[in-house]
Amino acid sequence: MPKTALLAHDLVRVLGDRRILDGVSLTASPGRRIGLIGENGVGKSTLLRLLAGVDMPDAGSVERPDDLGFLHQEMPFYADTTIAEVLDDALREAREDLAELDRLGAELADVREDSPGHADLLDAYGRRLEQAQDREAWDADRRAALVLDGLGLGSLDHGHRLGALSGGQRGRLALAALLVRRPSALLLDEPTNHLDDEAAAFLEEQIRALPAAVVVASHDRAFLDAVCTDVVDLDPAVNGPVRYGGNYSAYLSEKHAERERWERRYAEEQEELAQLRYTAGVTAHRVAPDRGPRDNEKMGYGHRAGRVQSQVSRRVRNATRRLEELDRTRVAEPPRPLRFAAVDLAAHAEESDRPLVTLTHARVPGRLAPVDLEVAAADRLLVTGGNGAGKSTLLSVLAGRLAAEGERHARRRLTVGLLTQDTVFERAERTVRATYEQAVGAARAERVPLRSLGLMHEADLGKPVGLLSVGQRRRLALALLVARPPQLLLLDEPTNHLSPRLCDELEEALGTGPGAIVVASHDRWLRRRWQGREIRLAAAGDAAAARPRPVARQGVRPRPGCHRYDR
Repeated sequence: MPKTALLAHDLVRVLGDRRILDGVSLTASPGRRIGLIGENGVGKSTLLRLLAGVDMPDAGSVERPDDLGFLHQEMPFYADTTIAEVLDDALREAREDLAELDRLGAELADVREDSPGHADLLDAYGRRLEQAQDREAWDADRRAALVLDGLGLGSLDHGHRLGALSGGQRGRLALAALLVRRPSALLLDEPTNHLDDEAAAFLEEQIRALPAAVVVASHDRAFLDAVCTDVVDLDPAVNGPVRYGGNYSAYLSEKHAERERWERRYAEEQEELAQLRYTAGVTAHRVAPDRGPRDNEKMGYGHRAGRVQSQVSRRVRNATRRLEELDRTRVAEPPRPLRFAAVDLAAHAEESDRPLVTLTHARVPGRLAPVDLEVAAADRLLVTGGNGAGKSTLLSVLAGRLAAEGERHARRRLTVGLLTQDTVFERAERTVRATYEQAVGAARAERVPLRSLGLMHEADLGKPVGLLSVGQRRRLALALLVARPPQLLLLDEPTNHLSPRLCDELEEALGTGPGAIVVASHDRWLRRRWQGREIRLAAAGDAAAARPRPVARQGVRPRPGCHRYDR
């Protein structure tokens, strides 16, 4: 195995009373790009931290290259560090390689080939030369400029200090530093956060060109589809985590087939178990050996009864033996995955030719350029645009929660639901079940039980909402909306913090049903498959008004967002 491979053996990680990882093994060879897939909380980030050596496993071991790179949530630099200093650190190894090659080359020029130390010097030069070639050391400075520009940081003065950068800029700078370094193994946790379309496409190109072993945890289905050579699913399976060859699309196809095989095997075994129990426990009593002989069988009754008893006994023994064997080897029942099950996300509005909401030259200075927009009673509208273009602002204006210049007209008694990006529950100590009942009312909660929506696991219903993960809070917020569907549903970045499978199911639900749904999203996978209208917002400083345009695309749909709950 090449020394640059990343190897994990039987990793176990326990947090509190919960076993996050249980005997996970992983081999990441140079050139393989492995995507980690799974529901929130299954241990994707935990596994990355163990692979990186940031955390230690409770059992198991990791073998990693010395120059492994890990995309941290926070950069390992002080706030007064400049961009130039971060780049110097990223270029340090390449510059050391070049300096050492110069030194060794000079020594070799002064040492005769037949001298005792010549062979060792030549070997050291060869090893260093190979390392410099792997790092593309001669091209490092040009590559640094290219990477900064590709990730949208090219215009920043290198004298800028990290403390003056936005969170998104710091995240992109950390990613740029890793790409410039070109480590032998690269670990990435949600690398496309804070990237626009062009930067994400640039990152995909860079990752595909790396000779390194790459392990990435991401909710970005388009990114996983573009870069992965393998996908590891950490969700429960018959034999634990499963590795699939291919990209995200290949994973989806195989995962569906695998789940069907698991369910079919379980059903067949349960049917066989029921039959074996019947044979072992009932058949012997029904074919009773002590019943009296019928008139037509008195002559041979003793012989025939003995033969029947022998057959019954053998059948019962065989059934008992098979029952014991099957009890030892049978597969576990497939865990019930979350299945998004809301019938309608939005409700019918009264019959009318009038749109639900009309915006005329609506603008919010510094946040939203002028917009002219009508939302019809059964509309499906996708709002796109770069970071800062005002997608969230537009949804707030449509909802009537944010005043804007221009005009907004809405139908009387229009019900509107808004799922925003940030979900806050004022009563953090209140349980999930109690929060749901309080928000939708006891009668409604009984008619539409929270568990029936497929957004929360049964085991989480008794948890205080303050202990929920970000993804769980967003799912609860969505449940509060769809339990009492509004006539106009507004979803801000709905796929953020949701597992890829839940995103797929939610998008499927968005494509059908009554009511109007408006989705703001940067999700490339969703946008590529969207089949309704689309409006792309201009930057807030752009004087041109944004106008909707029809989009006809095959096979794609949209996702959800968040709200503040203070009841």
